Amino acid sequence: MSVLARSVGNAFRNTIRTTAVVAVLAVTIGLALAMLVANQAVGDKVQQLNASMGTVLTVNPAGGQGFEGGGEPLTSATAKTAASVANVSSVVSTKEVRLETATSSSTSSSTGSQTQGPGGFGTSVVTSLQPAIDAGTLGNRNNSGSQGSGGQGSGGQGSAPQGSGTAGGSGQTRTFRLPITATGIGAEVDSTGKALNITSGTGLGDYTKVSTKALLGTTLASKNNLKVGSTFTIAGKSYTVAGIFDAGTTFGNNAVYLTLPQAQAVAGTPDEVSSLVVTVNSMNNVDSTRTALQTALGSGKADVTQGQRGVDTAVSSLQSVKSISLVAFVVSLATAGLVILFIMVLLVRERRREIGVLKAIGAPNRTIGLQFVLESLVLVVMGSVVGAVIASFASSGIASALVSSNTGQSTGQRGAGGGGFPGGGRGGFFGGANQLLTSINASVSPGVIALGLAAVFGVAILGALVPALLTARIRPIEVLRGE
Repeated sequence: MSVLARSVGNAFRNTIRTTAVVAVLAVTIGLALAMLVANQAVGDKVQQLNASMGTVLTVNPAGGQGFEGGGEPLTSATAKTAASVANVSSVVSTKEVRLETATSSSTSSSTGSQTQGPGGFGTSVVTSLQPAIDAGTLGNRNNSGSQGSGGQGSGGQGSAPQGSGTAGGSGQTRTFRLPITATGIGAEVDSTGKALNITSGTGLGDYTKVSTKALLGTTLASKNNLKVGSTFTIAGKSYTVAGIFDAGTTFGNNAVYLTLPQAQAVAGTPDEVSSLVVTVNSMNNVDSTRTALQTALGSGKADVTQGQRGVDTAVSSLQSVKSISLVAFVVSLATAGLVILFIMVLLVRERRREIGVLKAIGAPNRTIGLQFVLESLVLVVMGSVVGAVIASFASSGIASALVSSNTGQSTGQRGAGGGGFPGGGRGGFFGGANQLLTSINASVSPGVIALGLAAVFGVAILGALVPALLTARIRPIEVLRGE
């Protein structure tokens, strides 16, 4: 009988023990492969994050950010100046308008932007859309002082059109609603420079022309029972839903996209833009381009923020996930090696008589040792097959869980260049990066599995070598005498 055939037969000599060993190996090998796949997926996500967001600069009015702060507005001339700076590959202008849901107590005209927005930030425009997000405890708490005490005179109106307090001295109680943001864009990208993920319908066509077509976020469209081809109103004018997009966050999907000229017309501020999203041609040129852009626009005219500063936080969290998954991979490999070591030591002790007989009839130590190594590899092969199946189902869940636990705090921060809204607003870095962070796709590629199995087999051989070498210390005469 050949050494290989004898090794395979010995592996199944005790069915119960073989099943138990294979089950333990399957779990450890499956975890090792899952961690390796997760490590690879997170590494790919870091590269994608850097490529998608690391070259983005955001330009806001000096002293202003979204609906907050002061400063003089940016214009189309500002965009042209930014586009002329060296190493700038594209400039996307955006214009943001707050939409206030029409109510019976609204003091807004249906044809203009005549009321102050919640919290006193800018102006709002009446729309027929209902916001997709309820204000909840935090929304009502943060806006509880925006009416009543904030009224003007004894009969004045508070600073917010829809607050949870009493408006001036009228004694009228109003329920606060979160606003909806309409963003005018000059290209088919969102205000982080990332391509819009349109799930149904089409884009807006020519983004440089006035148009009554609109893109709605998934949650906003669902809340208002709208689909492609449906209509709604803004400032008394009818708009048609051309497409529905998914921004990756609940807040980001409570939004409307219009063409840039249309948003400017709705706001009544032609030629003005809220912010510029500048894409640099290479990450190596981001710092120098930021400095050159700030110089060209003037420190008193615009604030240039670097998207990479926000990326650093996210990348740092992802690097932690990579380290954790790598450590878990090594620990799982070591566990598999220890399992092999212990089981083979046990087998050598059980088969001392068999080993002694083989050596007495002339079997060399190398052949006997090889028999035990092959027997361990048979067990590892069976454990690897089951482990690979486990890894294929568990990899994505493990990777997503690791990323969620390590980046949850980061994605909750305010964006670097956004509208000042927590949780991923349109203008902020995390408004576009959150989808990248939470959409880890841990695909089990043949190359990664092959690499993991090679490491597993290497550890298995090392674990089997020690027991195999112990067979050389067994002296036939002592074994036979004991019998």
